Amino acid sequence: MSPRARSSVLLSRRNLLGVLLASVVVTVGGIQLAVPSASSGSEGSARSEGSARAEGPDRATGSTDSTGVTGKPATAPVKPLRTDGESVVQIVSHPDDDLFFLNPDLSQSIRSGHSLASVFLTAGEADGVNAPGGSKYAGIPRPAADKARYAEARQNGIRAAYAEMATGDRTSPWQRSAIRTDGGGWAELDTLKARPEVNLVWVQLHEAGASAANRPNSLHGLWDGKVETLESELSSGTPVAENYAYTKDQVVQTITGILKRFEPTFVRMLDPTNGRAETPHLLPDHQDHMYGARFAQKALTEYGKTKGHPHFSVQNYLGYLNGEMPHVLDPATVRDKLHTLKTYAWTEYPSNYCATDAGCGDRKVSGRPAGPGWAYSIRYSRNTSTSWLQSGAQEGELWAFSVLDTRLAVWHRAPGANGTWTGPRLAEGAGLDSGIASEKLPDGRIAIFGTRTSFDAPAGYRRDVVTSVQSTPGGPFGPWQSLGMPRPAHAPDSLDISAPAVTVDRDGRTTVYLRDGGHALSSRTQLPDGSWAPWQTLGGQQVYGDPAVTTDASGRQYVFAHTLTSAVAWTQDAPGAPMRGPVPTGLPATTLPLTARADGDGVHLYFRKPGSGAVQAARFTGGATEAAITATVTDLGGRAGFGPVSATGSLLAARDGSGRLGTVDLATGGTGATGTTGTPRWNQGDFLFAGAPAATTDLAGNTSIAAVALDGRLYWSGRGASAWHPVGPAPVATQLTTHTS
Repeated sequence: MSPRARSSVLLSRRNLLGVLLASVVVTVGGIQLAVPSASSGSEGSARSEGSARAEGPDRATGSTDSTGVTGKPATAPVKPLRTDGESVVQIVSHPDDDLFFLNPDLSQSIRSGHSLASVFLTAGEADGVNAPGGSKYAGIPRPAADKARYAEARQNGIRAAYAEMATGDRTSPWQRSAIRTDGGGWAELDTLKARPEVNLVWVQLHEAGASAANRPNSLHGLWDGKVETLESELSSGTPVAENYAYTKDQVVQTITGILKRFEPTFVRMLDPTNGRAETPHLLPDHQDHMYGARFAQKALTEYGKTKGHPHFSVQNYLGYLNGEMPHVLDPATVRDKLHTLKTYAWTEYPSNYCATDAGCGDRKVSGRPAGPGWAYSIRYSRNTSTSWLQSGAQEGELWAFSVLDTRLAVWHRAPGANGTWTGPRLAEGAGLDSGIASEKLPDGRIAIFGTRTSFDAPAGYRRDVVTSVQSTPGGPFGPWQSLGMPRPAHAPDSLDISAPAVTVDRDGRTTVYLRDGGHALSSRTQLPDGSWAPWQTLGGQQVYGDPAVTTDASGRQYVFAHTLTSAVAWTQDAPGAPMRGPVPTGLPATTLPLTARADGDGVHLYFRKPGSGAVQAARFTGGATEAAITATVTDLGGRAGFGPVSATGSLLAARDGSGRLGTVDLATGGTGATGTTGTPRWNQGDFLFAGAPAATTDLAGNTSIAAVALDGRLYWSGRGASAWHPVGPAPVATQLTTHTS
């Protein structure tokens, strides 16, 4: 008997057992639950009254209600909700990728009350042994390997962690169903009964089982064509009763169908080109992370072509490399994140509070719930530019740029004190990576820069730097022009490039700076005839994140890049002279990313204090031979948080510890008062936002700040961030998509 046939027989026996026990009543925590029989229905959707969407019955091979246990109270099954406005979808490869690398953004979204769906592409079955590893556990009896049970234990741990974040009760029950996917197979859909806007989707594909070893039967092997199909790996408790196998296209179709179901306005995923390994021939991140992200990236491009969906933006997150960098999060946030990880890890073993034979969580994590430093950090690997807001040619005129639906999105504010906003207008050409940098040319035109991913190249996957320039000041933008990449496209690490950073000198000469795949700095300069000189390497080793650039009052350019222990700089001895560097800055360890802004004859560099999130600044002057801090590091406060700091004049904007936008005017100390430590007092916005804030000053000296919220709208505030104004109406669930088998 083939493995597939044997699995089908076992699944049929399991379903039969469920039918035989349909009338059995079990008691869990003092609550009587009836074990259900299988249920089925036609898959579709129906809009509920009010501002939420209720999903109709699914064509299911089984349905359970669960706190981890199979059971069903005497109440009607809950249906998933898709709230109007903000809707977040997270796509990861393993149970716990979200808890290690996407949190605290994850918990902040759950607390917001808006829709959130997490999609897990693989079963995460590993070797099937649910026990902690390491030398300190040597000699302790280990359970027998059982991949189906271990996959179920990880699911139970995730359900407990999400239930606890959403309700405070890790045993809050879930409605579990099997749904047909657009790829032709099945997935498990779990809906939290107390908070039906919180959903989990288990695609349950076979995982690689090793971070970097050659495992053709994996997402990596499927993407590269080493295998034609990738089979399912069903957990022991899933309501899905049939095995299936997907081709590469069917995995993309499956993810695209899930996106259609939940209609996100914001998508979280890991980085598809994540870093560089020190050891040759090894991947810097788990292969499932990287290639799962590529499948998600391809599906997002396909979903962006469909009609009628709300606009969406995308955020990529750094994976394994997080553990090697200075810690980002403040102690209180770390405590919360670790608490959630310990719930997932079932650190209260052997207490069987979920009442299942498989177990209540992932004991492999219980020996080290913080991972190798992952619990202490969160980092965006795209969309960290703070230069995407520009003043126009007239007073009050503003331009804002982002990426929606993998296309360039442009907003415009008309001149004048009461100028109105229009947009977003989406340009032609899909496949843009998140994050846009912009720079104003001497004649008033604006040039924009980004990176683009292509799936139809001979190799099937490539990236390049692209630019587009206004035809006239305030006019339309021209077609995208590719600037290629610093390293040959066939080089194995060529894809791992930063977002571009751009300077324009007084002669109108544009230079693009990029952290290349070798983790060094490269640049490309536009020549007077409009053509571009070849990429050149400026040196440096082991720089990370996006470079930060600026030009001082004399016209001398600066470039800063982050290392694991400090920051290095490149600059000019005089305007127009060659760039020299890297030279050490003398800075203490900082967290990514850096922001540089001109300040008279020098520049200010803004960054975060490790393990705190507080905003700090240092001032630099001098050429490359004397680059050094000329003033001590200044602590500018802020409510913890992480990510880039946007600055214009005396106005700063940054993400605070709640995930919202904090602002401060250093000229007044925020509200005119300072805290007990003498640091400025920051004001707080009232919305979660994507990427980084941006700030600019118009021709009359008026300051403006903008951010793109998780509902896809631009939020803008002028004259000191006294009030926030959304551009356009809040998105709604535009339509219900009926999925057919």
